[in-house]
Amino acid sequence: MAEITAAVVKELRERTGAGMMDCKKALSETGGDLDKAIEYLREKGLSAAAKKAGRIAAEGLVNAYIDDGKKVGVLVEVNCETDFVAKNPDFQQFVQDVAKVIAENAPADNEALANLKLANGSTVSETITGLIAKIGENMTVRRFVRFEVKNGLIDYYIHMGGKIGVLIECSFSKDETAANPDFLSLVKDLAMQVAAAKPEYVWREEVPADILEREKAIYKAQAVNEGKPEAIAEKIMMGRLEKFYKEICLVEQLFIKDTNITVAKLLQDLNGKLGGENITINRFARFEKGEGVEKRQDDFASEVMSQIKA
Repeated sequence: MAEITAAVVKELRERTGAGMMDCKKALSETGGDLDKAIEYLREKGLSAAAKKAGRIAAEGLVNAYIDDGKKVGVLVEVNCETDFVAKNPDFQQFVQDVAKVIAENAPADNEALANLKLANGSTVSETITGLIAKIGENMTVRRFVRFEVKNGLIDYYIHMGGKIGVLIECSFSKDETAANPDFLSLVKDLAMQVAAAKPEYVWREEVPADILEREKAIYKAQAVNEGKPEAIAEKIMMGRLEKFYKEICLVEQLFIKDTNITVAKLLQDLNGKLGGENITINRFARFEKGEGVEKRQDDFASEVMSQIKA
């Protein structure tokens, strides 16, 4: 029997797209013969994953996981090719399992995540390969974020069954606040606010200097092009910059449930109601399924013709 080296396993993985353990088993079953191992994987339906892996996956689910103490939270997006597969119970279970394993192990990136073992005993990478072969679509864990807090609470909001997901972290100064119904309701409302209003930052101080300079230049140029004198253009620029802050900074946005107050005023009011509490929004993450991914444009006629000519 030929020696089963790491290089041979790697080559088999690259040629078939199958998982590490599947490749090792295939080589073991075929005496280390690479060609026979490829046939073995094809017979098992595992090598089909390689061809499917090149297809665009812009559908899928955004899901979240929060531990019992609400101290650790995860938001994850897993993509597939069609909305039909996003409703598949196996796919949905995989998304939940991935979120949980991220919460428990805090992987640094997608590469580290791929090597983590799920409850089924297989790694994330191996499980994806198996699902691709079983379900027949390309899938990928696109991105994730993990929050962990000591003196605070993490919550989430999932909109439209996984189209949009939000993870939010807030801190407080009094231990009893963690169980206060008004506080818990506020955090959930803030997560919904992020989902609906799409802020990019919590506070204006977080907006990067280069973005501010870019916006200032644009606003001033707009005013000058409108024929305004230099001094007036400067004032118009500052006014438009304030409007910019109100659009992209969470605490400066109007509260979606009561547009007569800002989120900052909402926080201030609850802090006062709770006797000088200091509730603070630390950070948030917002994922929208498939955002930024170029979706496939199907041309059925061309696809049929290409198959006829093949």
